[in-house]
Amino acid sequence: MRRRLVTALVSASFCALGLAPAEPPAGTPLPALLADTGGGTQLITAEAPDARSTTGTLTWWDLRHGHWTAAGTAPARFGSGGLVEGTGREQGTSTTPAGLYDLPFGFGIEAAPAGTRVKYLSVRESSWWCQDNDSRAYNRWTDPRPADCRASESEHLVSYATQYAHALVIGFNYHRPVRGRGAGIFLHVNGKAATAGCVSVPADAMAGILRWADPSRRPHIAIGTEGGATALVRH
Repeated sequence: MRRRLVTALVSASFCALGLAPAEPPAGTPLPALLADTGGGTQLITAEAPDARSTTGTLTWWDLRHGHWTAAGTAPARFGSGGLVEGTGREQGTSTTPAGLYDLPFGFGIEAAPAGTRVKYLSVRESSWWCQDNDSRAYNRWTDPRPADCRASESEHLVSYATQYAHALVIGFNYHRPVRGRGAGIFLHVNGKAATAGCVSVPADAMAGILRWADPSRRPHIAIGTEGGATALVRH
């Protein structure tokens, strides 16, 4: 599984040298196989069996003394449209964007779990995530919602009591937003089924991830497939 995932990431560089990529040793942790982990010492991997899947596995990892070790794992859910490369994603397709992303901040309707170190915003009645392509606040938390951001094109965060009890923002299309690519991609608590493009996990796992994440260690999330159909590259 992990050999297949890493092949798409390293084969091009080996081909340029005229060499065949070597098989990694059995038991090599997944982060050690990836071309880029964000440069920090914490990483979340979210793997789906293939690009059409709506379920998979999420694992959070620590890099200590040069070795990656798993700190926890949980079943994950993806978008109802499966996974697609983040650079080619289109808004409204319910696809989860594959790639490597930072985690700008956390938020939630409930209080932050004890021990949370990431920036954490409390959801209020006036809290929205703007998804209006015509707004200056596109793909941003807004509190209150600005006049140029239509409610019909945005998420009223407090309306998702289960999913947004606790969440982390995934930095997809966040730092330099491209209109039409997508907005409001989070790691959040499971709802009833597949997501609209986010990654979700059970409530206890989400709380555990918030307690684990340490901004000084630059945590990132890598989203992709076991077969390498959606390569884990930085966007």
